[in-house]
Amino acid sequence: MLMLLRIALRNVIRNSRRSMITLSAVLMSTVGVILGMLVTRQYFSVIMTGTGVISLAGVVVSHSIVLIDTYHRLTDAGQNPIEAAIRTCAQRMRPVLLTSITAMLGLMPLMYELNVNFFERKVFFGSMTSAWWVHLSTAMVFGLLLATVLTLILTPILLAMPEVWKQWFHAMGERRKGRRAAKIARKAQKSGND
Repeated sequence: MLMLLRIALRNVIRNSRRSMITLSAVLMSTVGVILGMLVTRQYFSVIMTGTGVISLAGVVVSHSIVLIDTYHRLTDAGQNPIEAAIRTCAQRMRPVLLTSITAMLGLMPLMYELNVNFFERKVFFGSMTSAWWVHLSTAMVFGLLLATVLTLILTPILLAMPEVWKQWFHAMGERRKGRRAAKIARKAQKSGND
């Protein structure tokens, strides 16, 4: 699945780095699913949990694409890449959080097997039909929870990382030049004193 998603993203985005950043969000959501299954002590149902992982991938990929698109729009407008990464997170935090929180709240009744009988006007927990949806909803809730937090933090960091490395290597080169110049000046001063 990841390979097909990578091929599709590579053809649409036309940049390997951006498609890999987008795929990292899918991996983060899968880690969230596994942690959710461990926390709730549920088994991994291939059909329902797998369906949850696949549907979760669509939501998480769209969040990541929104962040990447905003980042590149800001850098194309001439902003510093590090500042653009910070502004990207600030500008897109609300829509990403609202989408995720709404989806998680909508899935909570399924996760807790909440049933409403409108004819008898009763609300109760647990039934045969709701047991089917527990794995799917648990996978999506925990996957969205972890992936949203990590996407909002990690995606801007990964986008700005080449610029940070470039500045760091440039600063290291300047320090080396400064040390060499100081060393040459000390040698010149020492030979001048002799």
